[in-house]
Amino acid sequence: MEIPTVSVLADEEFLPFRENTFDLVVSSLSLHWVNDLPRALQQIHYVLKPDGVFIGAMFGGDTLYELRCSLQLAETEREGGFSPHISPFTAVNDLGHLLGRAGFNTLTVDTDEIQVNYPGMFELMEDLQGMGESNCAWNRKALLHRDTMLAAAAVYGEMYRNEDGSIPATYQIYYMIGWKYHDSQARPAERGSATVSFGELGKINNLMSQGKKSQ
Repeated sequence: MEIPTVSVLADEEFLPFRENTFDLVVSSLSLHWVNDLPRALQQIHYVLKPDGVFIGAMFGGDTLYELRCSLQLAETEREGGFSPHISPFTAVNDLGHLLGRAGFNTLTVDTDEIQVNYPGMFELMEDLQGMGESNCAWNRKALLHRDTMLAAAAVYGEMYRNEDGSIPATYQIYYMIGWKYHDSQARPAERGSATVSFGELGKINNLMSQGKKSQ
């Protein structure tokens, strides 16, 4: 049985849906292309129903760090400075803060790293271009000189080459879950409502041992 679907071409920063529309919003490896990430997260929160959940995955700050470092070193040495040649990515600490600012609660953020091996740097760059993951920065330098590219490939191999001669490319991925508030959700107790102090927690083991002995 096929599930009916509707395709909508929209901007993540201006979602064309009313408030409290969806029970679930899923985003898979696309939020790094958003110009205004805080607004996009706010829009996702807006279209979720109360007790709705957002589940997302996006590339993290250490993605392609080997390529970034190699290009920077080579360009600095050959041209006396460097420009960003890899799209900017969000740090994991900032992501949790942005989700909280957007109104999500009961947050879960986790990270993972996937390493893909390539014959060389040019094969990696060709793969990135084929995936449509070229640099999206508007102020990027359009071209790199040939000798700078060759130097970057040499630096990449010298610093990161595997034992079998291939080079690794690291993709860091953030996984996130955030809920829209609803009265039925569990909430932390009010400050000062505890009936046991942390100092008394150390006595629990003794009380449990005494209870076992008396049985």
